[in-house]
Amino acid sequence: MTAPTLPPPPTALVVVDVQHDVVHADPPPREPDALLAALRTLLAAARSAGALVVHVQDVGDADPRFAAGSPGRALVLDVADGEPVVEKTDDDAFVGTRLADLLAGHAAVVVGGLQSEMCVAATARGALARGLAVTLPQDAHSTYDVPAGDGGIAVPAAHVSRVAAWSLGDDVALPARSADVRFGPVP
Repeated sequence: MTAPTLPPPPTALVVVDVQHDVVHADPPPREPDALLAALRTLLAAARSAGALVVHVQDVGDADPRFAAGSPGRALVLDVADGEPVVEKTDDDAFVGTRLADLLAGHAAVVVGGLQSEMCVAATARGALARGLAVTLPQDAHSTYDVPAGDGGIAVPAAHVSRVAAWSLGDDVALPARSADVRFGPVP
């Protein structure tokens, strides 16, 4: 009997759209302080292991709630020296950016940030499509409640996040806590 093949340890962390206007929106995403704490845990673990950290910043104008080019588009979490910031205008942070080039040679990535069902899920799918193993810690992504609308009921943000993660399929690791994620160094 052979031992099961374990996925490679993630060697990169991609933090998606953790920007002031998004984190501090009115109403805010679900549990923004807990989200930031989880992302800081991931950042500390990735940096300690020598993993690549990439910050993704939405600079597009698709969402009228968040004015393109405004100071509110600034990143909330500190960017350490040498950590690239990728500016994007599409939900998938790979589209029209250098993210794929930055991740060349990596086999596995952790994705976290905002919004679970939009840019986080799209970027995770983009990573999967490029052959990367993806880890999406459940406490490291969040979104907003979906309001009731014509023909629909309100959906709590916690449910939206869970469904977004579930929809990525069996190839994505979904640990409950960021504290359980271990990184490897850049290959």
